[in-house]
Amino acid sequence: GCPGVLAVLGLEATAPGECELTRLLQDKLQYEMRLQYMKHYFPIDYTVQVQYEEVLRPSNITRLRNGTVSEAALRYLWFHISSQAVLRIREVLPEKHPSWKYTQELCQLFDALGEEFSKYRQTDVEAVVADLVKLVHSSGAESRSKAVRPKALLDNCLKVMRMLYGVPCELGIR
Repeated sequence: GCPGVLAVLGLEATAPGECELTRLLQDKLQYEMRLQYMKHYFPIDYTVQVQYEEVLRPSNITRLRNGTVSEAALRYLWFHISSQAVLRIREVLPEKHPSWKYTQELCQLFDALGEEFSKYRQTDVEAVVADLVKLVHSSGAESRSKAVRPKALLDNCLKVMRMLYGVPCELGIR
């Protein structure tokens, strides 16, 4: 990529592909689907071990926004954490599990989003976000792990996605 092209394009703008994919994700993450695939099909109170950094809530976004992190960097962070969350859930599912195909479909949407985000360079996102993304992908952080319900991971994914994409991508909050 040419240096500075992203700056010119304005990283704040969302790519049409991002909007399309987040709309598809929003459909897949409807409450009924999250309830069925991430709660009813799991044992009661079932949790997945994730790293502390792999939990991204709306409050985290609000705090980072107040710390003047760009929207683009926040979307980049959301993408990395959410795709990781889906992988964490997938890791515990055998292929015959009724939720397997659902998580597979989510994975495919995130893979497609990954294409959009592959245009970002580490230097395009604020250090605080780059560091978080590194932590999410570093295996050394297991010491700070946390038990989270699969549905809660996807609830966060959806809530944060709506915060970050709701306006630019006109995600009607259904």
